[in-house]
Amino acid sequence: MKTGFFYDERCFWHSGTGYAFAIPVGDLVQPLASGGLPEDPETKRRVKNLLNVTGLLNELEVKSGPLATREDLERVHTAKYLDDFKSISDSGGGEVVPFSTTPFTQGGYETASLSSGLVIHALTDVLIGKNKNAYALSRPPGHHCLPDKAMGFCLFANIAIAIKNARSNGLAKKFAVVDWDVHHGNGTEAIFMDDPDVLTISIHQDRCFPPDTGNIEEQGGRDARGANMNIPLPAGSGHLTYLETLNRLVLPKLRSFQPEVILVACGFDASGVDPLSRMICSAKTYSEMTKLLMKTAKEICKDRLVFAHEGGYSEVHVPFCAHAVLQELSGSEIDAGDPLAPIMDCQQPNTEMLEVYSNIISRYKDFFQIE
Repeated sequence: MKTGFFYDERCFWHSGTGYAFAIPVGDLVQPLASGGLPEDPETKRRVKNLLNVTGLLNELEVKSGPLATREDLERVHTAKYLDDFKSISDSGGGEVVPFSTTPFTQGGYETASLSSGLVIHALTDVLIGKNKNAYALSRPPGHHCLPDKAMGFCLFANIAIAIKNARSNGLAKKFAVVDWDVHHGNGTEAIFMDDPDVLTISIHQDRCFPPDTGNIEEQGGRDARGANMNIPLPAGSGHLTYLETLNRLVLPKLRSFQPEVILVACGFDASGVDPLSRMICSAKTYSEMTKLLMKTAKEICKDRLVFAHEGGYSEVHVPFCAHAVLQELSGSEIDAGDPLAPIMDCQQPNTEMLEVYSNIISRYKDFFQIE
């Protein structure tokens, strides 16, 4: 079986206006000549283009998928939110929640439904055995979206919608979500906070976005204690810190939970050149983390591993990070390398700082009572 690669050109056509970077235009904020939000279609389109140019795309099973249905969406989102979103979308676009950095043009509702549909299809095909693993190049992203509120470029909670679709169809009961987007996966956390059968793990830059969520104390609701795990890392964390975080915190938690499938909220905004973070990850970081998750998935859930694309705002670096992930997932020998690797390597923390980061992980390990 091949790795499934789910994308649709229509997702790249999603756009919004009224922002300069992530600040509403107006008063003294001048519009940008080059566009608006940093959530730009080229970061995703260039992923597909690089896969095509290197030939790796030919080694994947390339598919699209149907739009998520209203029934799919209502398992996660409120009827009022869906109605308001659809009405504004049909009327030319705008924002469901003003100043939430989630603008969209006409047809935005359908594009967001398609993005969720790609993740649904990817998860379904892995669970029914059509693909050994899968990657959904979903856009717009989803991990910040709440049941009744768009937020942080996210219009529908793609991964949550896919999980509830799979559960409703009897394909699996226990799920784990590993979110290594540099921003806290607050939407996924909120949706499954009281669900003991969905483990949510978020590795993020401490207090980056949202600045008031992602604390380690949030470990799940009353009936789901231990089913949520936040791992806030200090700015400047790099390759070795991320690998230590997986080895000492994430993988033991996954083995203890024993999910039937692992989903990855795959943001590449911990890259060392990303404009929205201060981390120092390289393509090699994402390759090694993928390798570790694949090994764990083989041990505990029959290789079932599904990636859903989230953030990442460097048009140049994101394609190489994604290519590294897909090379590992597919077992390909086609290597695109990382043209920014020398910069990332030079910026890695020194021995003294690595000891500081290791001590932080040790404290987290004690807090979570991980053996």
